[in-house]
Amino acid sequence: MDKLDRIRGCLLGGAVGDALGAPVEFMGWADIQARFGPKGITEFAPAYGQKGAVTDDTQMMLFTAEGLLRAFVGGSSRGICHVPAVIHHALLRWLLTQDYAPVADVQSTGWLIKHQALWSRRAPGNTCIQALAAAKRFGEPAQNDSKGCGAVMRVAPCAFFGNAFEYASESGRLTHGHPSGHLAAGIFADVLQRMVEQGDSLDHALTESLERYGRVVGMDEVRSALERVLFYFYEGFRPTPERIARLGGGWVAEEALAIGVWCALFADSLEHGVVMAVNHDGDSDSTGLIAGHLLGAKCGVGAIPAQWLAQVELRDVIERVAADIERVAADIERVPREFCGMYGEFDAEIVRDYPGD
Repeated sequence: MDKLDRIRGCLLGGAVGDALGAPVEFMGWADIQARFGPKGITEFAPAYGQKGAVTDDTQMMLFTAEGLLRAFVGGSSRGICHVPAVIHHALLRWLLTQDYAPVADVQSTGWLIKHQALWSRRAPGNTCIQALAAAKRFGEPAQNDSKGCGAVMRVAPCAFFGNAFEYASESGRLTHGHPSGHLAAGIFADVLQRMVEQGDSLDHALTESLERYGRVVGMDEVRSALERVLFYFYEGFRPTPERIARLGGGWVAEEALAIGVWCALFADSLEHGVVMAVNHDGDSDSTGLIAGHLLGAKCGVGAIPAQWLAQVELRDVIERVAADIERVAADIERVPREFCGMYGEFDAEIVRDYPGD
């Protein structure tokens, strides 16, 4: 696999996990079985009026990717940028698509916000909505103590740029003030980056990431949850809906990340891992998305079932964003990893689509 295949696999894998979990996001395991049978949900079912619909998780992931791309353009052309602030501006554009008016002055530029399919409310999390709506300036950390999973589920694109842990955790603080809420996002992006750039297995990438960042102040809950699923993996304790319930529901960051990682560790295929990750009591779309991101980065886009690829919402948008990330990532690899301060040449299409603000 080349890098583009891993990027496409990661982003589309997350989207299909999100879409599989969307119809059962607010259902318990017993209710899922009653509706879909003893194995739970295994194929796309209608949500938000269509099969393959994604949620706010995928929407915010796309706007995070846009923010990173715009930071690259802005930093390279002007020599300075604050990456979390540019991501913040992008997330505020997402807020506009949800019919909320931010306090900050938001520029509706670029191509992504003009894509009408994104102007749809898909059960956005209250924490993200409230924190973004209240922000007075770009880059302002959230004034809350939330550790919901709303930061983890959007940061996969950080894996394809330098300093994945920092960009993911710092941008997570824009909406989630509790350390577990934004540090889980940092670990997730770092694990993905190790898998994509170094070809690490998931268990090795996770072990190395915990070795590097596991003692960061505030990481205790995240580290404990991830060490627990690593223990399960080495001891052969496969995830089941009942075992997942004992770990948690995935509504908070460390639980969502641990569930997604656990299912990905034991997956025989991307389909198998995502199905495991959505069938439990809890935040099924977010845990499905996390497992899908991990398995897509590992296996590439070819591992995604053809029927899921054909039906998943926003596939064309995700494919375009993945291709644009690969284009600029190729430039990053030719220069120092701190991309702010670079002076580069860009084609007119990238500058037009991702104005650097």
